[in-house]
Amino acid sequence: MALFQKNPYDTSEHKPIYTLGLNKSVLVIGLGNIGKEYENTRHNLGFTCVEALAVAHNLGSWVTKKDLKCQLVLGNVGDTRLILCKPTTMMNLSGEAVRAVMDFYKIADKDVVVVHDELDIDFGQIRSRVGGGTAGHNGVKSLVEHIGEGFGRVRVGIGPKSPPQIDGADFVLGKLSKDEESQLKHMTREVVALLTEFIASGKLPEETRSFIV
Repeated sequence: MALFQKNPYDTSEHKPIYTLGLNKSVLVIGLGNIGKEYENTRHNLGFTCVEALAVAHNLGSWVTKKDLKCQLVLGNVGDTRLILCKPTTMMNLSGEAVRAVMDFYKIADKDVVVVHDELDIDFGQIRSRVGGGTAGHNGVKSLVEHIGEGFGRVRVGIGPKSPPQIDGADFVLGKLSKDEESQLKHMTREVVALLTEFIASGKLPEETRSFIV
C-alpha cells in the first residue's frame, strides 16, 4: 500500500490533499429510495442509519457520484478509512451501486456491511450477522446478485404489519407512525454503536439488540 493517498473530495487550497496511508477500509451501505416521497418511510431506515453514522463521526457532506450510482461520504475513523454509501438506483437495483463502489475502492466482502429494514423482525429489535438469506428484501436480493452473500447485515426490525391485512409493499413504503418516529433516535444510537464496533474491530457481532425505551 502506498504511504500517501489522495483524498478526491478535499478541494481546499489550505489543506493538504494527501494523508498518511490507512490500515484498512470499511464500506457501510444504507438501503433506501431516493426522492421526497420516500422520506420518513420504513423502507428508508437504512438511509437514516448511515446518515446518523456520518454525523456521529463528523464525516461532512454527502457527495453525489453519478458514475458510481450513489451518494458517498468518506472520512477517517482511527486508522480506518470509512466509506458510507446511499445507492441512488432505487431499492431494487442497489447492488449495481455497491458493486461499482467496491470495485472502485477495492473493498473486500468482509469489509462490507449493509443496513436495512426487515419486516420479519419486530419493531424495536436490531439483528446483525454475516451472510444469510434475503427475507424477500428486494434491495438485499440485488446485493446478493451483484456481490454474493458474504457481506455483513444490520437488520432493523419494522414488523409486524399493521393492520395485518395490509399489503407488505404498501406497509414498508408507508410513513413511520408517531410511536415509531419517537424511537428513531434510540434506533440510530444502537445502530451507530454496533457499526462503530465493527469499524474498530473488523468483526460484526451476531446478536440481537433492542432500542425500545
